[in-house]
Amino acid sequence: MSAQVTDGRTASARPAGRQGAARPPGPPGAFATGAVVARDLGPFALDDGAVLPALRIAYRHDGPGPDAAPQVLVVHALTGSADAAGDWWAPLIGPGRALDTRRVGVLCANLLGGCYGTTGPTSRDPATGVAYGASFPAVSARDEARAQWALLDALGIERLALVTGGSLGGMVALEVALERPAAVGAVIPIAAPAATGALALAWNAIQLELVGRLGSEGLDLARRLAMTTYRSEADFAERFGRATEPDGTPSVASYLAHQGRKLVGRFDPEAYRVLVGAMDRHDVGAGRGGVVAALGRLAGGGTRLVGLGIEGDILYGPGQVRSLVEAAAAAGADARYRELRSAKGHDAFLVEWEQLAALVGEVLGDELVARPARATSAVRPM
Repeated sequence: MSAQVTDGRTASARPAGRQGAARPPGPPGAFATGAVVARDLGPFALDDGAVLPALRIAYRHDGPGPDAAPQVLVVHALTGSADAAGDWWAPLIGPGRALDTRRVGVLCANLLGGCYGTTGPTSRDPATGVAYGASFPAVSARDEARAQWALLDALGIERLALVTGGSLGGMVALEVALERPAAVGAVIPIAAPAATGALALAWNAIQLELVGRLGSEGLDLARRLAMTTYRSEADFAERFGRATEPDGTPSVASYLAHQGRKLVGRFDPEAYRVLVGAMDRHDVGAGRGGVVAALGRLAGGGTRLVGLGIEGDILYGPGQVRSLVEAAAAAGADARYRELRSAKGHDAFLVEWEQLAALVGEVLGDELVARPARATSAVRPM
């Protein structure tokens, strides 16, 4: 992932202002940059009461600004960056693609607590003058969503035709929609549940223990473990089987070691800790009367939910996504379930471009067509 960030405005901190307040459009260069830029948003309060004295968010925007076209928000997964259009979702973003930047603006921002230009553990703590490191506070998916809205406000983007993301990105996308449902046309959480389940919590606990004890070496091992949950048995069997390297190492083990080394070379252990923690805390029903009551916000705001599960995903499997859709339907929301057919497992949302393009293009197309007000909500065919 590209970590290069340039300044999109004068880097002087200023108060973020009241959440939800209208903001004027961003300065020249805020839109259609074709590169990752950054914006300072001032102090930012977290759900647990901690306050970051200065929040800086790195983002990339492609296509027309909000004065000229509908806007789409794409949220990256655990170790992603703001460079969706130039890197990890490039086949879906651009002229003539599913997220057609001739017709819509597409925004992607580096998550709070990350290490690709947004305030996180590698950022300087104004109170000490050194990097936050392990002292960086815990964040939640709701904190992430409010940080996304703080940027949207600063850029003058008042409404989103669509918000989507995979895995952690799907969790944050859900919270973005729940934060301001009347301002979101549709949300597509991909391989993301209503709440992180016990098995994912177990895998995350082992990864966090490794990182906490061993730092960068632990990050290497955590990534190797995580990769076994991102793919499927069928994928590993087809790609590696029982093949070995010249030194006798199983080829699958060599692959995992490569993935671990690669992540250590581009990511920060403390940022990994913070973002895995955000996944662990994900529960849309917490403090809202339960999952069904929480998803009732989508019905009230007229937000359509399309939950996209992935065949063979052992991390946040189809059953978990289907349960999310069923809960939204029970709450009266316009909800439907769709599924990616793939042997790639959880990572299919970074691989299966034709299926993703068809689905995302379909949902966005519906939002771009003037539709009558939704007087009632219905579950579309599964």
